[in-house]
Amino acid sequence: MTRNYATRAILTGMMGVIIISACNNKSKNSADNDVIVKDIDRTVKPGDDFFKYANGGWLKKNPIPAAYSSWGIGNVVEEELRDRLKKINEEALTANAPKGSNTQKIGDFYYSGLDTVNIEKQGLDPLKGELSNIEKVRDVKGLVELFAHFQTIGVESPIAIGVGQDAKNSDKNMLQLYQGGIGLPSRDYYFNTDAHSVEIRNDYQQKHLPIVYKLSGLSSDEAIAASKKTYELEKFLADNSRKLEDLRDPYHNYNKMPLAALGKLAPAIDWKGTFEKMNYKGADTVIVGQPEYYTALNKTLSTFSLADWKNYLRKNLVVAYASYLSKPFDNEIFRFYGTVLYGQKEQLPRWKRVLDTENGLMGEVLGQIFVKEYFPEKTKGRYVNLVEAMRASFKEHIQKLDWMSEQTKQRAYDKLAKVNPKVGYPDHWKDFSTLTIDRGPYALNVMRANNFWHRYEANKLGKPVDRTEWGITPQTYNAYYNPSNNEIVLPAAQFLIPGVKDEDVDDAVVYGYAAASTIGHEMTHGFDDEGRQFDAKGNLKEWWLPEDSVKFTQRAQMLINQFNGYSIYGLHVNGKATQGENIADLGGIVIGLDAFKKTEQYKEGKLIDGFTPVQRFFLGYSLGWLGQERKELLSSQILTNEHAPGFMRVNGPFTDVPEFYEAFHIKKGDKMWLEPDKRVKIW
Repeated sequence: MTRNYATRAILTGMMGVIIISACNNKSKNSADNDVIVKDIDRTVKPGDDFFKYANGGWLKKNPIPAAYSSWGIGNVVEEELRDRLKKINEEALTANAPKGSNTQKIGDFYYSGLDTVNIEKQGLDPLKGELSNIEKVRDVKGLVELFAHFQTIGVESPIAIGVGQDAKNSDKNMLQLYQGGIGLPSRDYYFNTDAHSVEIRNDYQQKHLPIVYKLSGLSSDEAIAASKKTYELEKFLADNSRKLEDLRDPYHNYNKMPLAALGKLAPAIDWKGTFEKMNYKGADTVIVGQPEYYTALNKTLSTFSLADWKNYLRKNLVVAYASYLSKPFDNEIFRFYGTVLYGQKEQLPRWKRVLDTENGLMGEVLGQIFVKEYFPEKTKGRYVNLVEAMRASFKEHIQKLDWMSEQTKQRAYDKLAKVNPKVGYPDHWKDFSTLTIDRGPYALNVMRANNFWHRYEANKLGKPVDRTEWGITPQTYNAYYNPSNNEIVLPAAQFLIPGVKDEDVDDAVVYGYAAASTIGHEMTHGFDDEGRQFDAKGNLKEWWLPEDSVKFTQRAQMLINQFNGYSIYGLHVNGKATQGENIADLGGIVIGLDAFKKTEQYKEGKLIDGFTPVQRFFLGYSLGWLGQERKELLSSQILTNEHAPGFMRVNGPFTDVPEFYEAFHIKKGDKMWLEPDKRVKIW
């Protein structure tokens, strides 16, 4: 992912937010409205903290609003774009659209989410049917059947499963099992001794779980007892789960086996019957990411009582749907997951929360309307051209490598040439005709939508991979690389700069903001520590000569060491876990800079508002990370995410780029100075 460490689905529109283009060389900027100059903090030396130098003026003027755990350029885009989708929803409310139409579904979903009178009256009633299913469980067989059912409605169960491309045969969809089953964001929260982890762990055990159980109908004593056993169960599963950095090895996390072998890992589970209850029909082979987890799960089915498991599922059900129930449920989920974990001081207005939920469940329905109304077809072509400029620059970088053999280079050229760019929005949209939405309980609309997506994914099993499918909506402020498809997916919203017109943005900013931090970043993911292990067709396959892999690993280790040295709030960045993103950041910058050097603006070398073209490139890249986060969010990110904090993703890779030192006259003694022999050069 490009912009943020967490998936940030941002709702999109075009009024007042114009897509930037790499085609424009003329500038109408002045220092007062120049998007990269107006927020410079000249009290900070660029060689001491470039992120604050570039963005500090904005940060000082824009404190984090109470309802947010972070605030930055993506949030500003989000606010403008939510207004566009609010208009679409409000029009759908009164459209009297035919039943089953997308407009009807949008209007009715929005209505049910805003119908707080009935939501408050209903309380826990929308979940009574599922709570009854829990109470009916009489043995392990029935328990596992309920695991399967809950999987189909979006409720966490200890069986984490999905359909995905076979890493070693990317044309085939396979059933895949992973570790899961825990309630805290990552397994490390159950064991780490830092102050942040201890605080979260204590709240989870002593406040959050008991409150959830009492809301679900248990007495105070029952809630305390259930909380203790649930935490014990989850901690056992966490102790048998792999750490974040260990999930980066695609070979170690690829264990294909027939059902008979899976049965030996966890003989207490009837896997064939369980899969069929999840709508995974005809599966005779599975890929198990972490086999030791399922061995541990099998043990828990006999060491924890049926009552313990039923309470565990009770909690998972309520947590999954609390945000769509009455205030006591919604308030507790926000208190723990919003405030305690991420530092939010208050909730977003309800209409924004409903829109965000709708966008997550029916994003392509909204996306079709968004594209039709706000995103003209011709805009696509601008970014296609920028992708090709980056592809050409990347090839030149490979050609010039002194550490890679010619044989591996030839294969790298082939993979690079076959990287498939998906730009703007899909050519084909998903069919939501089987999704039923009405003006009844909000939680049940969400449940039906969850089930729709489960059936949609399950239906892929045994069918050819659709390489045209998008895994993200056009109104999402993010991007991704999919190694199994060897594709980069670049939604329309990712290139937005709030309040800036296309003709007012020069190439230097575009190449930093869009080409380097997004296009080049995603392209480089195909050649990072994980992506490089997949071939041109997207198969997990050794295509590097062994000596080239050794040399790559040596260079990557330098970057791991560099980021291991960064810390905040007493927590050190996990250089190994974040290495893929750090490699992609550095690669995107150097490839984007050389692509920019081919433009007329670079060749002319004219100053704009006192800055050279290369300086504006670095400022443009920094603009993409404009923002700040609360302490709780940053602490959680360090522990759970493969992305380093945003400010480190500016200052960190810049210290490895010689042109940065030249452009801003960085000298020994400056805080960002890195000795030449410590500077990392991979691509």
